Amino acid sequence: MTATPLPVASGRHALAHLARIARRHPRDCAAALGWTLAAGVCGVLVPLLLGDLVDAVRAHHADLAGLLIRTALTALAGALCTAAAQRATVVLGARIAARLREDVVVRVLALDPRAAEAAGGGEVTSRVTEDMENFTTAVPLLAQVSTATGTIAVSLAAFASLDWRLALAFLTVVPVYVLGLHAHLPRAARQYAQERTAAAERGRVVLESLHGARTVDAYDMAVLQTGRVDAASGHALTAGLRATWLSLWLAKSMNAAEALGLCAILLTGALLVDAAEVSVGAVAAAGLLFHRLFDPLGTLLTSFDQVQRAGAALARVVGVAALPAPAAGPARLPSGPVTVEARGLRFSYGPGRGDVLHGVDLVVPPDTSLAVVGASGAGKTTLAHLLGGVLAPPRGRAVFADRLGRMDVREMSDEDRPAWVGVIAQEPHVFTGTLRDDLTLAAPDADDRAVQAALDAVGARWAAALPDGLDTRIGVGGHPLDAAQGQQLALARIMLADPPVVVLDEATAEAGSAHARVLEDGAHALVRGRTALVVAHRLSQARRCDRIAVLADGRVEELGTHAELLALGGRYAALWSAWTEHGAPVRGHAVASEE
Repeated sequence: MTATPLPVASGRHALAHLARIARRHPRDCAAALGWTLAAGVCGVLVPLLLGDLVDAVRAHHADLAGLLIRTALTALAGALCTAAAQRATVVLGARIAARLREDVVVRVLALDPRAAEAAGGGEVTSRVTEDMENFTTAVPLLAQVSTATGTIAVSLAAFASLDWRLALAFLTVVPVYVLGLHAHLPRAARQYAQERTAAAERGRVVLESLHGARTVDAYDMAVLQTGRVDAASGHALTAGLRATWLSLWLAKSMNAAEALGLCAILLTGALLVDAAEVSVGAVAAAGLLFHRLFDPLGTLLTSFDQVQRAGAALARVVGVAALPAPAAGPARLPSGPVTVEARGLRFSYGPGRGDVLHGVDLVVPPDTSLAVVGASGAGKTTLAHLLGGVLAPPRGRAVFADRLGRMDVREMSDEDRPAWVGVIAQEPHVFTGTLRDDLTLAAPDADDRAVQAALDAVGARWAAALPDGLDTRIGVGGHPLDAAQGQQLALARIMLADPPVVVLDEATAEAGSAHARVLEDGAHALVRGRTALVVAHRLSQARRCDRIAVLADGRVEELGTHAELLALGGRYAALWSAWTEHGAPVRGHAVASEE
């Protein structure tokens, strides 16, 4: 599948987005600016005082001790101001990065599932993880760059105060810096953008390989897929090495400029001293000023390299964070039982790809359940996602109707949709935290009695035997749960949320035969008294539903009760015969998920 990358912001838009965030922290901005200027002034005063000290020694001045004390106190003040400036800038940068991370996570969670799927898992993941991390780790650099900029600006004024010819000698390094940056920046911008894109593609291919491991194994595609991973990794490595070479080239050109500048200042100073136009102390101060600028100049100029990397990552992050928020539909909660209707539903997963559904029409009356069965690729999961609001139907309508009227799924906001419908996928997620935290995500106000009742209702008796009960930590690093237990948690969450409509997309598929009956009982308890669409993994689960729809090639081929479909003698009857004959699901038909 050809990936469609998420948008990348321009440099101007990325900086504007950061500026909008920074304006929310005026005190932090003022503190960072004030301490930075103070650090720059103190940093310049020390070389000037040392120059005065040289002249005082040559003149056998009596107040050497006082001059030494002033120099030492100024150096101490400069160190304290520099530390304060760096801390203030890091705090400001961290708050900006935190808000940016929140913005991008919110936008990713609100992303149209079709856009997320078209982009690929690696593209979305790299924006939130690698790109965000690359920008965040560059935040401390802001402290160094801001302090360096202030020091350089004040130092230029100090050079002019010593002697304008010494200032001209200092400026001889400017052409070297300008030429070096002029040659470096255009190539670096392209190279770092290519590096981030290559890293995202590598992540996409690796995630695709991991998620499709069973398919790769089933079709003996291991060698082919390994080759794709090798190619993507090699491309990412090559892009990274090219970026590193550019960084080294810039560093060496900056070292050459530093040597040229120091030689120019000392040579000019020697000529001026020989002509008795400046003092030895003034030349010493100029040399110390320039030598002290090695670090801030190096920081400022070599930071272009890191800023380019961070800028490439920032543009990708802001490209997602600045996406327009999905339009909120009219806020209306369901009133009474709900009917679910599919009217002429058609759906395709992208240009050039055929329709998965072809004008599907279905009605699920209030408080009844409809099972959907069919071969792999028939459109079962797509239908479930459309009726559950996970996907937006481009053609046709998915409608919920209650006693107050009709509500198109596309008109529901992300905040209102959970009040109407709960969706359980084949592979539910177990959130890291306590068991109580995991379940109350669906109902934050639920007390322990309600949580325990939901667990009991779906047959999760094992929860009572956990070492710390509802306080037991689960998820990453916590108490391990098997696939069936994770699915029961998903059922219990929906039970707590209590929507009038539930969509179960092969919600018992991950259970082995030992847990199948327990999960089916839990799913049946959940759909009781609700309008339900059940993509059935096992025909025994389909039989327990009020009606059954058989999908074939994106169309409803058969529709009726279990008894009616058996009497019809069509596709469902054949599936049921195979099921009862072998006592197990028929692979490639009722058991395989389509996507």
